[in-house]
Amino acid sequence: MLASPPTTLDDLRAMLRVGQRELADWQSGVLAVSAVPGSGKSTGMAVAAAIAIAKNQLNARRQLIIVTFTRSAAANIKAKIRGYLKQLSLPQQGFSVYTLHGLGWAIARSHLERSSLNSDTLLVTPNQNHRLVRACVEQWIATNPRLFQTLLEGRQFDGEETERLRRQSVLRTEVLPTLTTTVVHEAKSSGLQPDDLRRFSDAAADEYSVLAIAAGLYELYQEQLQRRNWMDYDEIILAALRVLNDSTVRHYWQQQVFAVFEDEAQDSSPLQTRLLEIIAADPAQSDPLNLVRVGDPNQAINSTFTPADPIFFREFCDVCDSQNRLATMTQAGRSTIAIINAANFVLEWVNRSKLAETEQPFRLQKIQPVPLGDPQLNPKPEGRGLELYTPDDVFQTVELIGQRSLQLFQNNPEGAAAVLVRTNEQGRFVARELQRWYGDTIPVYEVGQQERQSHVPVEMLTLLQFCDRPHSPDNLKSALATLVQRKLIPTQDLNAIVSFPEQMLYPGPLDPIQSDPVRQARRYCTSLLRARLELPPYQLISFFAFTLGYNQSELATADKLADRTTQQTQGDPTLPAILAALNDIVASERFEPVDTENADDRYTKAGQLTIITMHKAKGLDWDWVFIPFLHENMIPGTPRIPPQATFLGNFTLAEVARAQIRAHVHNQPGFPDTLAAWNRAQNLKTAEEFRLLYVAMTRAKRLLWMSAAAKAPYTWNKPDNLSDRNPCPVFPVLQERFPEAIV
Repeated sequence: MLASPPTTLDDLRAMLRVGQRELADWQSGVLAVSAVPGSGKSTGMAVAAAIAIAKNQLNARRQLIIVTFTRSAAANIKAKIRGYLKQLSLPQQGFSVYTLHGLGWAIARSHLERSSLNSDTLLVTPNQNHRLVRACVEQWIATNPRLFQTLLEGRQFDGEETERLRRQSVLRTEVLPTLTTTVVHEAKSSGLQPDDLRRFSDAAADEYSVLAIAAGLYELYQEQLQRRNWMDYDEIILAALRVLNDSTVRHYWQQQVFAVFEDEAQDSSPLQTRLLEIIAADPAQSDPLNLVRVGDPNQAINSTFTPADPIFFREFCDVCDSQNRLATMTQAGRSTIAIINAANFVLEWVNRSKLAETEQPFRLQKIQPVPLGDPQLNPKPEGRGLELYTPDDVFQTVELIGQRSLQLFQNNPEGAAAVLVRTNEQGRFVARELQRWYGDTIPVYEVGQQERQSHVPVEMLTLLQFCDRPHSPDNLKSALATLVQRKLIPTQDLNAIVSFPEQMLYPGPLDPIQSDPVRQARRYCTSLLRARLELPPYQLISFFAFTLGYNQSELATADKLADRTTQQTQGDPTLPAILAALNDIVASERFEPVDTENADDRYTKAGQLTIITMHKAKGLDWDWVFIPFLHENMIPGTPRIPPQATFLGNFTLAEVARAQIRAHVHNQPGFPDTLAAWNRAQNLKTAEEFRLLYVAMTRAKRLLWMSAAAKAPYTWNKPDNLSDRNPCPVFPVLQERFPEAIV
């Protein structure tokens, strides 16, 4: 049998559609590619990368840099490029794939002496309860009594002592910490310094001098980072830019980099874009910037909690369009025609509705089906393709989801399905009700529960607390509950065996004979205590991870946690010091897990109903997608004003500051007062929520199931408290436009 001839560059190019081919034909200079969902951005980029590597004979000393947003996306595109190079019978080299922060750290690490970091610098992801933030707030209050008094008085204050104490607590523990974390992230990622915020504050008109307060908190935050030898993710990008300020280092990196291809460009911050532009520059060429940016501004769903904003990629597209360097990928073979029509209708209707006032949520870019003969033809619909339901309440909603899921899996056991929810609380409700109605009949995978990797620090803390005080009934019960949850010991009445810890752990000859489940529990507990005696404290986390039977990802996360606690307890490697460090991590930080597996495969597994948030679903797709609970208070919703902070006004300082910073970064007019800035923040949120719904709708291949129940809870923490709820504004117009989809 004759071997098939090797694949040629023309063969690879012939695989591509319009838009993808323009990407593959790129030779030099800048290029913007604006793509619709399901158009094959990653495939087009991987083929274009393989062609560029082959044509330019790239190697380890002259590389193509591919940058994407997540680790899983980076692993996916790396595998595709290697596959295409293998088809071309070429060495699988000449390129490197990074996340944005991974690239920043590679540059900063190459010349640490110029980065203001060192090899011992600790990476933290502080939230508003972190001790770093708390320290900044307390220091700011002590040095700014006049501004603090202005906040304390708010709109009106009668001087009553109890109310004064209450307001002080709210400002200390909620308002100012939230303002700190929001402003630091927004300002640093935009390349702004505290003095920039002070200058903006001089031009602002608000009664609290919000940006002046923010500038002081930002300055103290930076001082605390340096004092503690810590860095956050934004500091990684800043450190890389400091390294590249040196002309020799910058020239070295530019000589190493042939070009930069960026995926998911709509999610980049201004500072990250600046980093890419520096290393993509080639002063020796006629085209000084070899940069290809691929993205979809209509899938920008991170801008209300990160500095990423679709306006930046839209502006890049407009500039490239004026230079005839804009390509569009509008043909998509992912979804059936009914789903495409519904998504296009939502895009156009939302823009016309002006629900976001002056904000334009979407770029006018409609999805087109692929032509006949395309390798990925649009699939045939399941049933009507689009189904719209109006259940009586959220409980009936889940019952209907279960019934439809059973039908779908019976007809096609290898199909993949997902329920896309707006919040994790909704996901827990769906999982609980499906379990109640259908038991194990439907294979459910709740991402929010299964993927909550914060369980690693919590479980380690629980077992260490037991080892520190084994005779505490509470500590013993928590340790046993962890062992039960990990299915290492049988489920049993823990309350009955923890009342007398000494008797349970070390029974005497006169004590009652223990049952087999209790003996199993005692065996595990005494092995933990023996490890406490025989191992140094810094090795206990690794030992406990093996004892709990952790998988590969959990073991890697436990190793990272052990390294982190070792760093934080240098000079005092005792169990109390480790417990203090772990307590701090669990209570006040989002500890990033290590993912050694392809998470996407777990989410889209055949024969499984995945429950996942809309945000986490981005980049994935399923045969059948359920989008329940489409209510106005969820999408578009309104920014929440904590009732305890309303003495400041009907707004939050953090969102006012964010809106003011963005106005300056975007070169837009400032705001005449605080309420105008708050209104702008609401409009930005409304626009993003509709983009989030668009992303959710375009995850479906063959069936899109949507519902808005007549009754739903006001808060999903109490799902039994039902009341009448208005549907999301999109839902009634979808019913009107597609009456054939109403079930």
